[in-house]
Amino acid sequence: MIKTIIVDDEPLAQDVIETHLEKLADFELVAKCNNVVEANEILANEEVDIIFLDIQMPQITGIEFVKTLQNPPLIIFTTAYDNYAIEGFELNAVDYLLKPISFDRFMKAANKARDKFEISPSASTGGSDFQNEDYMFVKADKKLIKVNFDDIIYIEGLKDYVIIRMNQGRVITLQTMKSLEAKLPQDKFMRIHRSYIVGLNHINAVIGNMVEITEKNQSKHLPIGKNYREALQSIIDKRRL
Repeated sequence: MIKTIIVDDEPLAQDVIETHLEKLADFELVAKCNNVVEANEILANEEVDIIFLDIQMPQITGIEFVKTLQNPPLIIFTTAYDNYAIEGFELNAVDYLLKPISFDRFMKAANKARDKFEISPSASTGGSDFQNEDYMFVKADKKLIKVNFDDIIYIEGLKDYVIIRMNQGRVITLQTMKSLEAKLPQDKFMRIHRSYIVGLNHINAVIGNMVEITEKNQSKHLPIGKNYREALQSIIDKRRL
């Protein structure tokens, strides 16, 4: 999970960002802070990956606060004014959101932050989040749904959503394929196309540039992308007589 905090002296602004975050399966809101003093206490005691940080606040601005941090998390500035943009980006901020913040614009910032988080050394050293687990919880329909890895036949990407396909049904969650792929156990799943991740135990056959699986007692063929063909072939060759 990508741990975040919101730092803003306006409760309504906090609520807007919190509502947006609730729609993202891989973001966890650790705390809402009314000022940088509260934020500093959270950072001293909690692991935080991203700060949604208002610029105009009493006592000290968000920009001044970032300058005091030795190893700041990823920063997404939020403000009602556009005259701080240059200074914000000089501090290597991930993005700069102007209030009122629409969900579409928020998603662009979240995707930028997610990409930076996934390629950072601290995010990559631990391998897949669920490498030694049998299941995960997925946020969908305003609840967390338990999904057993062995039940997943394949996962289909659709813009900012993924569809987890199982014989007992499907689960649709707000998540990118790249983010989900990084979390799944590598010995159970493989990405075979920009739009498909397949459960290795559910592959019945490989026919040319297609993978055959069975969904609800019917054969289905998924395409193999040219960028993923070699890796899949390597897996097959290891298990070939």
